Amino acid sequence: MTAPASRYAAKPWVALLDEAQRAPIDPADSLVHAFRRSVAEAPDRTCLAYFDGRLSYREVDELSDSVAGHLAARGLEPGDRVAVLLQNSPLFVLALLGAWKAGATVVPVNPMYKSGEVAHVLRDGEVAALICSDRAWETYLRQTAADSPVRTVLTGCELDFQTRDDARVLTFERLPRASDADDLATVARAGHKAPGGREAAPDDIALISYTSGTSGAPKGATNTHRNIMVNAERQRTGLRLPEAPVYYALAPLFHITGMVCQLGACLNSAGTLVLTYRFEAGVVLEAFAEHRPHYTVGPSTAFMALAAHPDVTRDHFASFVNISSGGAPVPPALVEKFRAGFGPYIRNGYGLTECTAPCASVPPQLEAPVDPASGTLAVGVPGPDTVVRIVDDQGAEVPFGEQGEILVRGPQVVPGYWRRPEATAETFPDGELRTGDIGFMDEQGWLYVVDRKKDMINASGFKVWPREVEDVLYTHPAVREAAVVGVPDGYRGETVKAYISLRPGADADAGTLAAYCKDRLAAYKYPRQVEILPELPKTASGKILRRELRSRPQDSQ
Repeated sequence: MTAPASRYAAKPWVALLDEAQRAPIDPADSLVHAFRRSVAEAPDRTCLAYFDGRLSYREVDELSDSVAGHLAARGLEPGDRVAVLLQNSPLFVLALLGAWKAGATVVPVNPMYKSGEVAHVLRDGEVAALICSDRAWETYLRQTAADSPVRTVLTGCELDFQTRDDARVLTFERLPRASDADDLATVARAGHKAPGGREAAPDDIALISYTSGTSGAPKGATNTHRNIMVNAERQRTGLRLPEAPVYYALAPLFHITGMVCQLGACLNSAGTLVLTYRFEAGVVLEAFAEHRPHYTVGPSTAFMALAAHPDVTRDHFASFVNISSGGAPVPPALVEKFRAGFGPYIRNGYGLTECTAPCASVPPQLEAPVDPASGTLAVGVPGPDTVVRIVDDQGAEVPFGEQGEILVRGPQVVPGYWRRPEATAETFPDGELRTGDIGFMDEQGWLYVVDRKKDMINASGFKVWPREVEDVLYTHPAVREAAVVGVPDGYRGETVKAYISLRPGADADAGTLAAYCKDRLAAYKYPRQVEILPELPKTASGKILRRELRSRPQDSQ
């Protein structure tokens, strides 16, 4: 018997796209190819703006060539992995392009990670070279790297390539040069030539992006150069930005959203990327006023913080042609409040690391509808080369309007996880991504995300897997049982809460246990709330019932 035709394969959302957004795309082989095209088109245009510093496309090309030549001279081979652990500064871009020009695969690492988290990435990714800040190297990464496959280290001070030294974010001083690491800025200025014969093919792995994804063990999504370029090209052709667009890097570049929707789209458009190290609302607003950006993307919490700043005015946002939000759901009330106060309409978006950032977004000529039944704001519509389906627990498609798991197929979906064939087979059956998110699609093709499957916590756009936090709690001598859940938070969307039962005779309070986790986990992962109970609820077989803990009244502490 022939299987019934997929209702979603008809792609009703294509009717909502304009001609440019529907058009087939022919992206460059890699972002390096696209960048070199931009260098040829506009060599003297500002590529990177960092406080009062400016680097042209020609300069970024030469500096990153030199990094590539140095890495190759140090023995880096095509396909080797290079971990980059840096904030939003020119050093990140030079490290990324330099590694790619040397034929390497880049492993972006969150600078908030603690030593144990970085150690897992270095070992699992079999990382050959590490590029990080001088402070991270001196404080903890030297010891972490010693017990890893890393054999080449470059460190940099993120005061380089600017002189303003804004004390609100650049709160550190330049350290003496390490004797056991090469200095990144010195290497970049040394004039080395990039090695020849190392051009990336479209299906080569560009990034190994570590994510908890739809199961608990941290694993690396293998974003190919084609994956990146498909979405970077869709951003270029679909956002209706002016020629030589100015992008503000609100999302961190180590995150797939910042990597693709800001850096990738910018280099692919011969645009200017404005960097300010990390998020600080006052610094961001001043950058808006100074650089007059046309586009930015970030989590809803960032826009809440900007709207609450005492110095914010409508003029700060007057230059924007498009603003997107990704990484966490955007409440409809925030969108309307922001528009009323400052002018721009914040356009939702939806994606995962496993689909190289966006797989659905709100076209710039439209506004997202709100589902009248649930009050949920649509996250957008897929692109013309993407198919999003909604299925039930048995994998059968559900009708438009009914909830189920969101599945994605398209050229932005990664081929799988780094050296995890079983996890790949489970999450990407027949190449289709099982997102683990629950949502529905209306008959026009608008996608709505209403919940996350299982237990993943989404705190300010960062994914937190409960077991990782629980494993840390279980190392505390006073803890007998631990369960971690996400609870509603007006600012972060969700925050991490831990329920604990103590060992007999043990003495530990909530503050002590939260501080214990804070010392061992990235800032967004440690539990902001801890509640100690005599016993945690369990099934008959002894499994702790997280769903009962999530439903507990939150004023019972």
